Amino acid sequence: MRTRAATEASVALADELSGIWYGKGRSPWWTWPLAGLYGALGALRRVLYRAGLLRRVRLPVPVIVIGNLTAGGTGKTPLTIALAEALRARGFRPGVVSRGHGGRQREPMLLNGTPDPAAVGDEPCLIRASGVPVAVGRDRPAAAQLLVADGCDVVIADDGLQHYRLARDLEICVIDGARRFGNGHLLPAGPLREPLRRLARVDLRVCNGGTAQAGEYPMRLVGGEAATLLGDHRQALSAFAGRRVHAVAAIGHPARFFASLRAIGIDVFEHAFPDHHAFAAAELAFGDDLPVLMTDKDAVKCRGFAQPHWWRVPVQAELPAGFFDAVRVRLRRD
Repeated sequence: MRTRAATEASVALADELSGIWYGKGRSPWWTWPLAGLYGALGALRRVLYRAGLLRRVRLPVPVIVIGNLTAGGTGKTPLTIALAEALRARGFRPGVVSRGHGGRQREPMLLNGTPDPAAVGDEPCLIRASGVPVAVGRDRPAAAQLLVADGCDVVIADDGLQHYRLARDLEICVIDGARRFGNGHLLPAGPLREPLRRLARVDLRVCNGGTAQAGEYPMRLVGGEAATLLGDHRQALSAFAGRRVHAVAAIGHPARFFASLRAIGIDVFEHAFPDHHAFAAAELAFGDDLPVLMTDKDAVKCRGFAQPHWWRVPVQAELPAGFFDAVRVRLRRD
């Protein structure tokens, strides 16, 4: 299990690199050869898939891939849930496939109604809680086949833009509208998982926050409510305005969560952890009775040792109807 010192060091390094990627500093010298190697390996992999030397797996149903070009969170999971709900409203039976980051499950598995986040990851648990069928596994095509066998007629791959083995019918790229693409360099010299030219090949682009540019659909995360982890008592998030709280976030971009709380007048004491962090009760024992606010994604991992003053802050992705209509017309149906 990761020590507190290791966790703090990981967060500090991530913060330092993020500050450089999205600021005006120059990336450390050691990141440049690694970025060159990363780019070369990625390019070779894409060439091998295009040449057919690496085999893609085609499912008998349409596959929608949701992903991003940058490291860290851009709002893919809320978009995945919103898209699944919109497809259900349009007569589809969608299912979601995920690698299960942060979980120990290796073999393909169809999630039941009460999955264990330590086994299958936090994001799949959050998606499953919305009522959508979810399958996880390191072999994503095999996991997706479980959804097809379960009766799903469209598969959504959460965070699968760079997973080329699963053939796709539609690609959706989510962009952080506030930070965009930073310095435009590949990891670890910059935040990019793939070169920016990759953006021209995706089917639809979604801009989360900020100002959507030409060809992008705007998305915003809306909430306004908090719910206790124990008992699910709900109240307006604005009830915490003017109060000091502990804010916990183990997501790709914790600062976004902290800023959303400050925007409504909450006095935030920040506790950032690495993305997909597996919490221990002692890490959230802050020695006082102040409210603890956390994201929905983190709450699914903390229910087993939750305290009465711990609250989750759910959000939903809000997009124009035209986006969902654009997805609908691109899907092939027999």
